[in-house]
Amino acid sequence: MADKIRVLVAKPGLDGHDRGAKVIARAFRDAGFEVIYTGLRQTPEQIVAAAIQEDVDVVAMSLLSGAHGTLMPKVVKLLKEKGADDKLVIGGGVIPDDDIPALKEAGVAEVFTPGTPTSVPIEFIKTHVKK
Repeated sequence: MADKIRVLVAKPGLDGHDRGAKVIARAFRDAGFEVIYTGLRQTPEQIVAAAIQEDVDVVAMSLLSGAHGTLMPKVVKLLKEKGADDKLVIGGGVIPDDDIPALKEAGVAEVFTPGTPTSVPIEFIKTHVKK
C-alpha cells in the first residue's frame, strides 16, 4: 500500500456537478492509485487540510463553475504556506484554453479539459510522481 500513488480528488467551491470528478476518481483507482474523494463544495482550506492529513502525492481538482482562476491558485498558495508544496497539483473541468497559462503560472502543473482521455492524466501523474 505504501508504494501506491495517493491522489486527492477535490471539488472546490460551489460547483455541484461531480460526474467528472467521480469518473476520474474511478479511473485513477483502476490505474492502481489510492484515491481519496472529498465530495462536493470544499473550500481551499478543507482541500489543503485533507491533502496534508491524508499525506497524498497529488491534489486533483475538478471545476466547472468558472471559479478555477481563484480557487486553484488559492489551493497551491495554501499548500505552500503549510509546507506541503511537494504535492503535484493538477486541475480539470470546463476551463477555457486562455485561462490555462495563468493557472500553470500559479503552480498548477497541468490542466485537463473536457474530452481528454483518462489515460492522459494517469500517465501525467505516473511521469511526475515517483514512488
